[in-house]
Amino acid sequence: MNVKQLAAEKAVEYVVDGMKVGLGTGSTAYWAIRKLGERVQEGLKITAVATSVASEEQARELGIPLVSFGDIDGLDLTIDGADELNHDLELIKGGGGALLREKIVARGSKRMIVVADESKAVG
Repeated sequence: MNVKQLAAEKAVEYVVDGMKVGLGTGSTAYWAIRKLGERVQEGLKITAVATSVASEEQARELGIPLVSFGDIDGLDLTIDGADELNHDLELIKGGGGALLREKIVARGSKRMIVVADESKAVG
């Protein structure tokens, strides 16, 4: 199992029944969504908002219940990856096409877990 997958799966441990969860986009979010799908199949009850068409399609395939961001009053937690981060843990989001939706979902979340491995480190 790769480090990115391990980190994403660890982040999913913070999701509990009844949460409204933001689903990030990209290679790290892929692993988090996959693990959430497994947990939903095991009985976890959540509602999710996806930050991209790709994340939405993956979530649907895995049986994760989805709603539009406009249909809820906020999110409990969002899990997403970083595009870059430095040794002070300052990070950059925005290397992909889902940036606007990612920012809207992150802003509407009470908490956000940003997952990154050593491949995202700069400087």
